[in-house]
Amino acid sequence: MTTKSKLLLVVTIMLLALTAATIVNTSLNFREYSINSAVEKSQMAANIVKDGLTAHMVNGIMDKRQYFLDKIATSNNIKSLWIARGENVISQYGEGLNTESVRDAIDNEVLRTGESVQKITENARNTTLRVTIPYKASTPVDNTNCISCHNVKRGDTLGIISMEFDISDMRESGMITILKILGINLIFIVVVLMLINYFVTPYMNLFTNMQDGIKKAYSGDFTHEFASKVGGDAKNVVSQMNSLFRKMQETFGDIKHNLATFIPQGSSSSKNDPLHEAKTIISELSDIYKFKKTIELDGSKDEVYGRIIDILKLKYHVGHFAFFEVNNVTAERKLIHSTEEKTICFEKTNKNALNCRAFRTSSVTISTEFPNLCKACVATDINYVCIPFNINHDISLTVSMTSDKIEEVDLMKKNIPSIKHYLEAAKPVIESQILMEKLKDTSLRDGMTGLYNRRFLEEVIDKIMSQASRNKDTYAVMMLDVDFFKMVNDTYGHDVGDKVIVALAKVLKSSIRESDLAIRYGGEEFVIMLHNANDEGMMSIAKKIHSEFGNLSFDVGNGEPLRKTISIGIAKFPTDGDTIWKCIKYADTALYEAKETGRNKIVEFRAAMHKSGDDF
Repeated sequence: MTTKSKLLLVVTIMLLALTAATIVNTSLNFREYSINSAVEKSQMAANIVKDGLTAHMVNGIMDKRQYFLDKIATSNNIKSLWIARGENVISQYGEGLNTESVRDAIDNEVLRTGESVQKITENARNTTLRVTIPYKASTPVDNTNCISCHNVKRGDTLGIISMEFDISDMRESGMITILKILGINLIFIVVVLMLINYFVTPYMNLFTNMQDGIKKAYSGDFTHEFASKVGGDAKNVVSQMNSLFRKMQETFGDIKHNLATFIPQGSSSSKNDPLHEAKTIISELSDIYKFKKTIELDGSKDEVYGRIIDILKLKYHVGHFAFFEVNNVTAERKLIHSTEEKTICFEKTNKNALNCRAFRTSSVTISTEFPNLCKACVATDINYVCIPFNINHDISLTVSMTSDKIEEVDLMKKNIPSIKHYLEAAKPVIESQILMEKLKDTSLRDGMTGLYNRRFLEEVIDKIMSQASRNKDTYAVMMLDVDFFKMVNDTYGHDVGDKVIVALAKVLKSSIRESDLAIRYGGEEFVIMLHNANDEGMMSIAKKIHSEFGNLSFDVGNGEPLRKTISIGIAKFPTDGDTIWKCIKYADTALYEAKETGRNKIVEFRAAMHKSGDDF
């Protein structure tokens, strides 16, 4: 919708609202006036009836009262008029005429309460006002001494006077008046809109023309020619704008286009004037070049991630953020770094990153754009900006920045393109590091079982020891061995032996946690390292492995399935040994004890098993 259309629409709505308000106010006032007029008329008629009935009573001509009432109704345009006696009058003078009985609940209510009642009845054709007024006993003070003739007290209700007025003509007059007001207002609206359209259109055309030129200027194109039919100051402005744009095109027109070719594809620079953009792009190119040359010499993917984290902290001054690595194949998400103890996402998001809106849609997610935008976010009192970035088919990254200040969120939004520049520069280096990790991981895993091998243990044991010392971690170390395994190979061949090894590896994988380690130590020997496991948990896992493997059967081709057992030795770090290598040795000693004492059992290391000279 154009600006002119919006202006005309707003004016129309305002005028229509004013018209509606006028009509509603007039209708209410007219209705109130009609009802008040009819009520006043009823009060006057009631007073006439009261005075007339009193005169009839004083003069002893009460038998002529119906004629009097009919005349009152006719002369005052009353649709219907009747009276009814109260109980006191009935008990003293009888029921009266047939027309003087109580006709409905309203008559009863007025006789009971002594209060007047008004009721309006409307339908499609008629509007009727019903008024019922009490006739109360008075004394000489009121110029009429009712008590002298009636056995009542002052203020008692002697009877009621009911009248019905047809006020339909007032409603019709009101409708005609309202239609006249509506017609006059509609004519006024049409005239006003025509005048606005006539005088505003040239300025709107100039405004549109200037918008087109400014849009081109944002993209570095200053070739636009401004034109307008408006004279005076507007004409001078058009001339000055054309002169300014010609000079800017000569000086800056091609700068942005030439420099933008150096920006990584898929990212867009901020929309500022070409000179400012040139400065920003050149500065950013310099910083990105330094960043890329630095990370190319880093020794691991984790170091590159550390550089990205430093960029977020030092360059963009992001105070609160979390940095994730996502496995695109399994949708598992791993937290690389967080400035907070807990992230803003539900825990389930780490197991299934598809719960993360940014990862699922591959688009930047900004909480200020829509309430409760990401359903995986547990925080309700802070805003967030989540940037997804795909590295390759296997890995992608997510940066989740948070703040409770709107101005900080606006700054984050402004920095999104620049942050993507750094991620784009890091992409080939991270891909190379991932490939190197895959090659290294292949050399550290057993090809048959997929478990880590002894070389892996030798490379990471020092790191595990250092981390355990810092965090006061404990490990339960198990050494497992298949009982009489050599007999399997000798009797049934190495193919069956391999099946036994693979089956045991599967049992180990399914029995331990993600934080635990399962290692094929050599041949039929395996090492399990349970992280921070208590004695009860340690024995529970050992028994589970022992039981599940013992229940397996292997087809050896002679019709009788083969069943095997394992022996397990256990040592605890740092309870049994001050190094993990010692605990592996002590677990092997406990395993030897299990084999020497009958096999197919679980044995915990005891100090009595230790032999002098075994320390290392």
